[in-house]
Amino acid sequence: MGCFPCYGDSSMKEKDKKRINNRVRNDNQNNLGNTKNQTNNNRHVHTRDDLAQNSKEQKVSPLRDVKDEEAKDASQRRDVKDEDAKDASQSASSSDASPAENISGDGQPGTSFKARTFTYDELVEATGRFKEEDFLGEGGFGRVYKGFLKDTGEVVAIKQLDRNGCQGIREFVVEVLTLSMADHPNLVKLIGYCAEGDQRLLVYEYMPLGSLEDHLHDPRNNIKRLDWSTRMKIAAGAAQGLEYLHDKMKPPVIYRDLKCSNILLAEEYNPKLSDFGLAKVGPSGDKTHVSTRVMGTYGYCAPEYAMTGQLTFKSDIYSFGVVLLELITGRRAIDMTKSAAEQNLVAWAKPLFKDRKKFREMADPALQGRYPTRGLYQSLAIAAMCLQEQPNLRPLIADVVTALNYLASQKFNASSPSSQRAKQEQVTEASDE
Repeated sequence: MGCFPCYGDSSMKEKDKKRINNRVRNDNQNNLGNTKNQTNNNRHVHTRDDLAQNSKEQKVSPLRDVKDEEAKDASQRRDVKDEDAKDASQSASSSDASPAENISGDGQPGTSFKARTFTYDELVEATGRFKEEDFLGEGGFGRVYKGFLKDTGEVVAIKQLDRNGCQGIREFVVEVLTLSMADHPNLVKLIGYCAEGDQRLLVYEYMPLGSLEDHLHDPRNNIKRLDWSTRMKIAAGAAQGLEYLHDKMKPPVIYRDLKCSNILLAEEYNPKLSDFGLAKVGPSGDKTHVSTRVMGTYGYCAPEYAMTGQLTFKSDIYSFGVVLLELITGRRAIDMTKSAAEQNLVAWAKPLFKDRKKFREMADPALQGRYPTRGLYQSLAIAAMCLQEQPNLRPLIADVVTALNYLASQKFNASSPSSQRAKQEQVTEASDE
């Protein structure tokens, strides 16, 4: 449902912390007898966190330079927090509203929003006191329950902040502010929120078909397997939601947490992006990127962002490429149950991208060959472009939308005789050579 991001130094392993502190202390002792210039030249010790790889959806640990001056390092950490708070305010404000009007000191959204305000008692009643039979799932923000609003007759999803969890007030505020400004059929609708006392809850429209992750990766028998046309429809819709964030919202927003579990499915498998707690206002003017702590989900995070903390709109394009590859292959972004060479989906796919004859090997076996060969080739080409190592080589989201809308519009008769399809595919392959 949500993401379990790693905040600050809390994601660093204890042994790594001790190792870093020892190296810093040793450098200080060795430099005592040196001149001031020598001290300045030898002062810095650089390190990086290892990427955590021990869960179903592992997270990317923050990368930071560690200084031997603790006071200076503490000051830099405060600057990061200040920058995040400023970003939350920016994402809240429209061109005419000031950040102060939108975020109060206790983390409560301001009053200039169309989202409804609920009392805690109203949401307790709506969920039947958060009974277990209405439990829908759990993520980085907290637990999600199905609820019913008696005054409107709406069935809703209610997400309750876990005060001991890894997401907190900032993510709550960003989510409320982002969705309060958004209006698009491929973004989940925020009905309202509760910020009463120390309680923080979000109320969304209910998505009856669950998440894309459920349909691609859940082995339960009651989950319908997605056919090719439905997969392309979901890919196109998710791309349209991302295009709205990048090109239509003012200010534009970088999603930063695009993954299968955050793509919810409404009736007729209409996709909607959800969970905007990690969203950030994109660069503007002459700026090419936003510098921030590395957040997100391991396997979906763009390599340049993981290495430098420099976030761009093309970081989202990379994440979308991973999701598209999951739709095509039926594989998880990270799957520790597979052999070492196949655990990372992108690393497994990249050699195969270079040989068109191996494209069929990448198709999800659950499709049982029921897909158009040309459509498979074209969708894999889109995914490969989105997954380019160099961000400037990745396409704009508008171009991705155009290509996927075309693929989603193509009629494919999955029930046609296999022999007829095979002949058609042979003709297609011959014309593509």
